[in-house]
Amino acid sequence: MKKTKIYLAADHAGFEAKDMLVAYLKEKEYEVVDLGTHAKDSVDYPDYAQKLAKAMKDDPESRGILVCGSGVGMSIAANRFPHIRAALVSEPVSATLTRKHNNANVLCLGSRMIGSEMQKSCVDAFLNTPFEGGRHEARVQKMNASSTEQGA
Repeated sequence: MKKTKIYLAADHAGFEAKDMLVAYLKEKEYEVVDLGTHAKDSVDYPDYAQKLAKAMKDDPESRGILVCGSGVGMSIAANRFPHIRAALVSEPVSATLTRKHNNANVLCLGSRMIGSEMQKSCVDAFLNTPFEGGRHEARVQKMNASSTEQGA
């Protein structure tokens, strides 16, 4: 079975966590696209959220992972794009539920909030959980419709 393509991006605060997750996902034989940053030099997180959103636009079956210090900035920036449903999580239960109920396609993590083992657990839960559909489908469609109506 072909594994989902995963796009990853981070700002300077999430750089080390992103690199760790890239290696972790490659070990699990995912197709990984590292969109940067590739150094600890200060960069602007919206630039990397935008880079990931643009990459995912033509690849709707892919998933994304964004990392910054708190995860908040990345989640706000990513959710500006109508095809992105980004969720900030700090434990695996939320990562599971955001896939099952919200069909989230981007996971946001705070590198200063949770350690590497918890980050891996969140990533595993996110990538291994399918969208439940059913009653949740109508809710996701409402979110999609409202972002289109607002010209996002």
